[in-house]
Amino acid sequence: MESLGSETALAGMEASMKEDLSMEIDPPFKQSLATAEDWRKALNKVVPAVVVLRTTACRAFDTESAGASYATGFVVDKSRGIILTNRHVVKPGPVVVEAMFVNREEIPVYPIYRDPVHDFGFFRYDPSAIQFLSYDEIPLAPEAACVGLEIRVVGNDSGEKVSILAGTLARLDRDAPHYKKDGYNDFNTFYMQIGYKSASTNTMAQTKIDPEIEADVYDWAAASGTKGGSSGSPVIDWQGRAVALNAGSKTSSASAFFLPLERVVRALGFLQSGRESIGNTWEAVTIPRGTLQATFIHKGFDETRRLGLGSETEQVSLPSFFSHLVRLASPTGETGMLVVDSVVPGGPAHKHLEPGDVLIRLNGEVSTQFLKMETLLDDNVTNKIELQIERGGKPLTVDLKVQDLHSVTPDYFLEVSGAIIHPLSYQQARNFRFQCGLVYVAEQGYMLFRAGVPRHAIIKKFAGEDIARLDDFIFVLSKLSRGARVPLEYISHTDRHRRKSVLVTVDRQEWYAPPHIYTRNDSTGLWTVKPMLPLDSSLVSRVNFTEQAIANNRVSSCSAEVTQVEHAHQCIGQAPMNGVVSMESSCEQIDDGPHSVDESDAGTKKRRVQDDSTDGVLSPECTLHESREVRLEETGPETETFLRDFQVAGAAAATNTSVAERAIEPTLVMMEVHVPSSCMLDGVHSQHFFGTGLIIYHSKTMGLIAVDKNTAAVSVSDVMLSFAAYPIEIPGEVVFLHPVHNFALVAYDPSALGPGASVVRAAELLPGKFHEFLLPDMCSSLN
Repeated sequence: MESLGSETALAGMEASMKEDLSMEIDPPFKQSLATAEDWRKALNKVVPAVVVLRTTACRAFDTESAGASYATGFVVDKSRGIILTNRHVVKPGPVVVEAMFVNREEIPVYPIYRDPVHDFGFFRYDPSAIQFLSYDEIPLAPEAACVGLEIRVVGNDSGEKVSILAGTLARLDRDAPHYKKDGYNDFNTFYMQIGYKSASTNTMAQTKIDPEIEADVYDWAAASGTKGGSSGSPVIDWQGRAVALNAGSKTSSASAFFLPLERVVRALGFLQSGRESIGNTWEAVTIPRGTLQATFIHKGFDETRRLGLGSETEQVSLPSFFSHLVRLASPTGETGMLVVDSVVPGGPAHKHLEPGDVLIRLNGEVSTQFLKMETLLDDNVTNKIELQIERGGKPLTVDLKVQDLHSVTPDYFLEVSGAIIHPLSYQQARNFRFQCGLVYVAEQGYMLFRAGVPRHAIIKKFAGEDIARLDDFIFVLSKLSRGARVPLEYISHTDRHRRKSVLVTVDRQEWYAPPHIYTRNDSTGLWTVKPMLPLDSSLVSRVNFTEQAIANNRVSSCSAEVTQVEHAHQCIGQAPMNGVVSMESSCEQIDDGPHSVDESDAGTKKRRVQDDSTDGVLSPECTLHESREVRLEETGPETETFLRDFQVAGAAAATNTSVAERAIEPTLVMMEVHVPSSCMLDGVHSQHFFGTGLIIYHSKTMGLIAVDKNTAAVSVSDVMLSFAAYPIEIPGEVVFLHPVHNFALVAYDPSALGPGASVVRAAELLPGKFHEFLLPDMCSSLN
C-alpha cells in the first residue's frame, strides 16, 4: 500500500510538472475541419489589415546598412495604431517608413520598438489617418500553433501588394536560422518550420531587397514559396488568427521558418499598457529584457551524452522521492537539453560558462526550453539567478547577475565626415567575439575610407590615445583641427589578433557638416541631433591657405589687372606646348556608401588665385616660362643640415640620370585626388585618382601645378601632393578647371615645403620648344 501510494503521488507530481513545463513542445495535432468558405471568410478579414511597408534606412547602424526595401506588416491594435513586423524591417537605426493599405491609402509610420535579439518590432501610426478603408486588427494566438496545422501566409510577395500562399506547419522546434556572419541573427529561441502542400506553390527565389543578404544561405524572403517583400507577413489559421510571424526561408529547399509569438504578445502587452497609462500621446515604453550574454542551443539527448552527460547526471532528484530521469521531469515529447554554444567576452557569463556546458536547472527548476529560460531572465533583470550545469561529467553551480539587454544595445551614434561610429552592440559582439561597448565603425564615410579603415572595424587608438569607449574617441577628436593628420589603430574581426595602423586626415574642407551625435527617441520614432562640438571649436572652424594668399598677395598690372590663372590661360593659349600635355592617370574604382555633404564653398574654388603683390614675383611683361629661383627665409641648422644631406644624396644619384631628367625632376609632382562620394558630378567615375602634375609657377607665397582633368576632375576634392625634388607630402587645392581643354590648375602653399621650397622650381615652357615626356612612377622614380 505504501509503495502504491508513493507511486500515485509521484505520478500526480509528474503530470503537474509536465503541464507546467509544456512550453514550445509540439502540441498534439487537432484535425482541421476548415472548408474553403472558412478560409475565404478568414482572408476577407485579414487582407485589409496587412500593409506594404516602404522602408528607407537613412544611415548605416549596428547590423544594418543604409538603403531602401519593401516589406510587410499587419495591424495588431487598431485603436492604438500598432503594426507588427520583423526587426530587420524596423531596423535599429534611423528609418523613414510609409505604410500602404490594400486600398492604396498611404500613411507615415514610426518605429516604437525593435527587439534586441528576436526578429520582431512594432510601428505606430495615426488610426484617424485611414479614412476610406474598413479593417480589423489581427489577433495573436501563439497557443494555436501545432504540427500539421494548415496555414496561409498573407504578404507583399515581390512587391505584388497582396499574395496568399498555403502551407502546413511541420516543426515547432527548429533552430533559429543563421543569416550572416557580420549581421543580424536571431538566437536563444525556437523557430517553426513549414512544409508545402504541393510543389505548385513553391516559387522560391532569392530576395532582391538586400544584395548582402541575397548572397547568404538564407535570405530575408518570406516563407511559403515567397520572394522578397513578404518579411513580416502574418501566418494565419482558418479562424483568421496569427499563429506565427514570417521571418526567413532557405533558398536551397522548400523550407521556410516562422518566429513564435509568445514574446511578441508580451511586448505588445507592455506597449498597450504604456499607451493607456500615458494618455493620448506616445511615450517611450521600457520592455524588460534580460541577458547573460551567452548563446544556448538545443541538443538532443544523444549529443548531450557525447558531451559527457552521464546517466547518473541525467537523473534529477525529486524531494521525498527516488531519482527519475530528466525526460520524466520534462514536457511531453522532449528530446534534448539546452547547451552553451558561445559566451561574449566581458559579459555576465564570461569565465563562468563555457561552450559545451549542459544546463540542468535554473533557480532550482529543470529548464530544457528557451521560452522558460527567457521568461526567467526577463523577470529578473539586475538580479542574480542560480544555474546548475554539467561540464564534462562534473556538476557545477554558478550564480550570475542578469544584465539589462537594452544596456548593451546602442541607441545613439556619432556621424563625422560621413562615418557612423557607435558602441559595439550585443548582436555584433556575439558575431565577432568582442566585448560590448567598444568603438565600432558601422560605416567608414569619407575620412576613414580614405585612410583604409574597413567597415566593422574596432578603433583601439586614435592620435596616440587609447580608445575604449565612444566618449574617448569624441574627446580626442575634439582636440584636433581641420587638416590634421593623426595615426589610428584598429582591429578587425577577420584578423582579430593583429592591430593595423593607418594615417587619418581630418577633413580640411567642408564637404560634410560638423560632427553630430544622433540619439534615438522612441516617443517620436525619430532621432534627435545635436552638435558634437561648439561652433567655435578648432575642428569646426575652417582655414584655407589659398584664401589667405589671395587676401595678402596681389600684383599691379601696367594696363589692366590680370589674375595669375587668367595670365596662365593666355600664355597657354598662345601656341601648342609640348611641355603641358595630358598625362595618363590611374584611378581606383571603389564604391562607397551614401554620405551627406556640405558644398557651401564649392562655388568659390575657381576664384582662389587673384592678382599677386608687387614684390617682384610676377610682372605684366613676364611669362610663365621665365625661370626664377626662389629662396625662403633662413632656416634653422637642423633643417639646413637635412637639406644639405638630401642635396648631396641627390647629386650622387644624378650621375646615373640624363640631363633632361635632372632638369625636369624638380618640376614634377605626384598627385592623389580624393572625391567625396556625394560630389561625383559631371561624369566623374571614381572617387580616387592618381596622376602627375607639372609646376608652372613657384614663389614665396603661391605655387601652381598644371595637371590633366582626368586626374583633377572636379574642384570638390582633396588633393595631396608629393614632390619629386623633395620627400614631403602637402595638401593642394584645385583652383581652375578649363571648360574646354584638358587641363586644370592646382594651388599649393610653398611655405609648407619648409627647406624643400628652395629645391622645387617651375618648369621652363617655351612655345615651339621640343620637350621629352617624363613622369614619376608610383615609387617616385622617373621613367
